[in-house]
Amino acid sequence: MDGLLIIDKPAGLTSHDVVARVRRILKTKRVGHTGTLDPFATGVMVILVGKATRLAQFLDKDEKEYEAEVRFGFETDTGDRTGSAKSKVQSLKSVSHTDVECVLHEFLGVIEQTPPMYSAKKVQGKKLYELARKGVEIERKPVNVMIYELEIIRGLEFNTKRNPDFGHWTLDFGLKVVCSAGTYIRTLAEDIGRKVGTGAHLAELRRTRAGKFDLLHSVSLEKLEELNDPEKCLIPMNAAVEHLPKIILSEVRAEKTKNGLSTRFDDGELEDGQAVQMIDEYENLIAIGFYNVTEKVVQPKVVLS
Repeated sequence: MDGLLIIDKPAGLTSHDVVARVRRILKTKRVGHTGTLDPFATGVMVILVGKATRLAQFLDKDEKEYEAEVRFGFETDTGDRTGSAKSKVQSLKSVSHTDVECVLHEFLGVIEQTPPMYSAKKVQGKKLYELARKGVEIERKPVNVMIYELEIIRGLEFNTKRNPDFGHWTLDFGLKVVCSAGTYIRTLAEDIGRKVGTGAHLAELRRTRAGKFDLLHSVSLEKLEELNDPEKCLIPMNAAVEHLPKIILSEVRAEKTKNGLSTRFDDGELEDGQAVQMIDEYENLIAIGFYNVTEKVVQPKVVLS
């Protein structure tokens, strides 16, 4: 059982929970994922099953697309709605739709982000959120991320129902974000708020796309569980790496590739170290190889068949 599953993750589950559910449904232990989603977030999770788990390295750098609800009024210690308010609710009477629009262009392109303490990023072998839960805050180095698209999809709306404890208006707006892997949307929400001149945090988050896979490709855990043959939902492994150049192997070369032998391939367009699909005449993915421009060969590194 090898392939990909695109799960529409529900709120309330960790990414680890989703993997555990898929293992139980498919009755197989070899299941992994690319791109963690926080428990309160929903949307596209790319699940790898069987031999496809070895292809994670070719997927985890894919760009992501989100619909995010940003809430003006206060920051939280986690940067999202699951945390506690860091400050009193601020007055929002002067914040306008135009104010938000005017600052968004400053976040397009390459920007610096400081990873939040409540994140799974490791520093000196320890996950930041583990330190944060102990009340420990350490210095984090800013990282560069890319914001490809950033636009308002839902205008500013006053909101009181979700914040009865604060007894004050807060202000929500919806954003579409297309970004590089590793972008922290909660940090983006906070930084936008600071540019506007007020506190802000991430109220809702839905991933609508990871690389080429979007919600149209997805299935819910409930639906998967109801199916008599959930294996039919698996997408072939080839789909995970079809963005890579490929070489078609003869039957003889396919067998040699399975044994780790390289294949001569003279292609002036390939760069040294370029990953390449190695497929047989029937479109079966045999291996992922890497091109050696000096010797003009593709050396299989990840053998799948």
